[in-house]
Amino acid sequence: MKLLLAEDDPMIGASVERGLHLANFAVDWVRDGKSAELALKTTSYALLLLDLGLPRQDGLTLLKRLRDEDNSIPVLIVTARDAVSDRVAGLNLGADDYLVKPFDLNELIARVYALIRRHAGRARREMRLGGLLLDPLTREVTLSGQSIALSQREFALLECLMESPGAVLSKEELEERIYGWEEEVSSNAVEVHLHKLRRKLGAEWIRNVRGVGYKMAEPR
Repeated sequence: MKLLLAEDDPMIGASVERGLHLANFAVDWVRDGKSAELALKTTSYALLLLDLGLPRQDGLTLLKRLRDEDNSIPVLIVTARDAVSDRVAGLNLGADDYLVKPFDLNELIARVYALIRRHAGRARREMRLGGLLLDPLTREVTLSGQSIALSQREFALLECLMESPGAVLSKEELEERIYGWEEEVSSNAVEVHLHKLRRKLGAEWIRNVRGVGYKMAEPR
């Protein structure tokens, strides 16, 4: 899953970006409100982490614009503003959650997963398809009760495919969702990771829809 991080503090931004990468998220990091607005118009994200004190356009203004345009992306405000009035303003404008700096990175990641689950209409954090189980928080995958060891990219690909079993995702969509802007991507990177996934899970789990892309389906 890909997230947008809007944070102008370089130390906080770098720390959050690194922590989210370790949790298997792809992250695009912008430093001002105008860049965040442009990114949201051109790229699909699972969630926005939004600082309020952004230059060029503050976080509350950006949030109001998003909701006025009926953009329903989950928004987690992450800010140093701890006044009740700021929290009320953010939530009333359409934020889904509010976290005050300084914060524990594990709590941030847990809140991110909770918001994504809520947005997708899932109560449980695990994703299940037949005998295949994926836990985003522990990064564990089991098949018929047996643990399957996956690399970070393999896990990210499987998570994307299991979000909507049966939906066909193109190579370009998968690339966009598992890589950030600043990461170099070789032309066959997705195919290589999918090949490795099929070897570990069984070829029938991930099916190629010729000329369109790939989908997750329980073997017949």
